Amino acid sequence: MQRTFALNIQQPRPPVATPNDLAAYWMPFTANRAFKRAPRMLAGAKDMHYFTTDGRSIIDAAAGMWCSNAGHGRSQITEAIAKQAANLDFAPPFQFGHPQAFELASRIAALAPDGLDHVFFCNSGSEAVDTALKVAIAYHATCGNAERTRLIGRERGYHGVGFGGISVGGMVNNRKLFGGMLTGVDHLPTIYVRDKQAFTKGEPEWGAHLADELERIVGIHGASTIAAVIVEPMAGSTGVLVTPKGYLERLRAICDKHGILLIFDEVITGYGRLGYAFAAERYGVMPDMITFAKGITNGAVPMGGVLIRDAIHDAFMKGPEHMVELFHGYTYSAHPLACAAGLATLDLYREEGLFERARKLEPLFADAVMALKNEPNVVDIRTVGITAGIDLAAKDNSPGLRGFEALNSAFHHHDLMLRVAGDTLALTPPLIVSEAQIGEIMDKVAKVIRSVA
Repeated sequence: MQRTFALNIQQPRPPVATPNDLAAYWMPFTANRAFKRAPRMLAGAKDMHYFTTDGRSIIDAAAGMWCSNAGHGRSQITEAIAKQAANLDFAPPFQFGHPQAFELASRIAALAPDGLDHVFFCNSGSEAVDTALKVAIAYHATCGNAERTRLIGRERGYHGVGFGGISVGGMVNNRKLFGGMLTGVDHLPTIYVRDKQAFTKGEPEWGAHLADELERIVGIHGASTIAAVIVEPMAGSTGVLVTPKGYLERLRAICDKHGILLIFDEVITGYGRLGYAFAAERYGVMPDMITFAKGITNGAVPMGGVLIRDAIHDAFMKGPEHMVELFHGYTYSAHPLACAAGLATLDLYREEGLFERARKLEPLFADAVMALKNEPNVVDIRTVGITAGIDLAAKDNSPGLRGFEALNSAFHHHDLMLRVAGDTLALTPPLIVSEAQIGEIMDKVAKVIRSVA
């Protein structure tokens, strides 16, 4: 049954008390001192809006944090979680199972490209990445190639915050305080070169050749030492960097040539953000593993996982049947509440045609964002799917200052939630966004940009 996505004007709500003491909570990826001087507090959410503790309605142009693709407060999901909690609140995932875990794994595999038929569950994108990296190394060892331990990431890549993820990731601030990290890691160059790609809608024409740098890395280290390459089909957290046309095909071909596994980190791009269940479908490229999280439960309960190619899974299914095949997992893998949320979320995506809806809205969304190109200090705009990055010029030789001011201005003065990465504004609204709401968001963004000129 299709849902009608009309402009939904949310009315203000009564104020909610804010705690007097904000000191105890050390907030993640947050300027804590600045936040606690001028908090951005959220007390509720419904459909396209958050509600602040002072009762204002804030339009969500960030899908929470790339998570809430079906919007907020969806009754189908909350009711499924409540029902599951009353029936089975927890089931140990080691040596025991529950029906919803197997049902959800089957549903996810059915959405994935053919051949990615096995799902290993965890609780976040960070855990999904570390799981995929461990599986890659263990797979080669199982196949008699224990020397294949080297991992290849990409400059400006983001793969979560575990030691594996920050090692293959390429965002300097996420790495510099944490020592040597994993050894045996190298990086491809970034896929973004502004001089060649500025103000591009969709995939840039220039840049496919950047995949050939993998051949150079193979030449340095030897193919027999490399376990896997991990890349994002669209790099979100670093500021929305879109994969050039032909890049992923070339990367796949080089990996095949040298027996290297290819992992797509689809924690952000999965579940409709680029108009398909997975970006692998959009680009017609079959990876060996896909990491996912965020949109699988619409952000309602933490969950992540890895889709794994049949040949990799089957390589472990040897030896005595009573023995554990892979010594890896988490206490909360396939948590019953997360599985219930995941099943209800997939139902919503299907019933409301949200992936197809995103494809249909993509040209309109891109045009609306590109209309901001002449606003003050805008130096580039990139769009793909229902996602956009707007680069602003740095202010007063202080990188990130203008972006931080924009975040504050949006929340406190323009009733808008967006994300920032340095001086890049990232727009990633829920897939239920209406055409009128796209216009409203862009009008607010324009005012925000002018306010920090």
